Order: sequence, then C-alpha cells, then structure tokens
Amino acid sequence: MSEFVEIFTDGACKGNPGMGGWGALLRFAGRTRELCGGEIHTTNNRMELTAVIRALQALKRPCRVRLSTDSRYVQQGISTWVHNWKKAGWRTAAKKPVKNADLWRQLDALAVEHEIEWIWVRGHCGHDGNEAADTLANRGVASVQAEKNETHIQRQT
Repeated sequence: MSEFVEIFTDGACKGNPGMGGWGALLRFAGRTRELCGGEIHTTNNRMELTAVIRALQALKRPCRVRLSTDSRYVQQGISTWVHNWKKAGWRTAAKKPVKNADLWRQLDALAVEHEIEWIWVRGHCGHDGNEAADTLANRGVASVQAEKNETHIQRQT
C-alpha cells in the first residue's frame, strides 16, 4: 500500500427522509477527482455512507487513505461500532437491527482493502475539502431533482 489518497466526503438531504445527494473529492498524486450522485427518497445518513462507499469503490488498488467526513455517524460507526455490530449479528446493543446495515456491510468490506485513517471534521466551517464535498453532495441532489423534473415533463406530454 504505497499510494496515498486523501478523500473528503459529504451527504445532503432535502428533508430527512427526502431527496438526497452524496459527494466525494479524491486527491492523489497531484490530481483531483470529483464524484457525486443522489437518490429520490433517502436519508442524510444513507447519503453520508454512500459518499464514502463510492469514494472507496473508485480506488483501483489498495491504498493508504486519509478519509475526512463531517459525519460522526460514519466516523464512529466504522471506527468503533461496526465491530460490535458484527459480533452481535448486525444488531445494536439494544438488540435492534442496525439501521443501514446494507451500507455498513459494504463499507466494512471495502475498508479492509485499504489502510484508512478516519477523520471527523466540523462541517460548514471553511474546511476546503469538506466544503468541496458539500458542494458535490448538493450537486447530486440537483441532478436527482433535474431527473425528477424531466420525468414529470415527459409524463405530461
């Protein structure tokens, strides 16, 4: 694992649940790659997780990664909680099913392929990587809104 990649991720949701978007900014070897997308009906936590999953899926080989997120849910979940969830059969300490277990399982499988430092950053405080990821997440929401509007127009004609 010699390549170092810096990743910034964010999720956005207009209503929670509601229309959502995710964004990821990857920096490596002097290059930058932007990723974004969205879903019509989702939650902010699902978009936060999706941003991280899509960023890690974009890596072509095992890497050393510094991944910054403004989601304590993601940072603490993957660093601490996931270990106990797996031992308990994807159940919480209260014996309830883990929310978003489908995404946590994907993230857990992807995370073992890399050496990842999980960093929490305060959102909307001028951190350039986080602000860029936020912009991408909102672009993801806008793309879903545009698709929804286009579909609505096509149905009317």
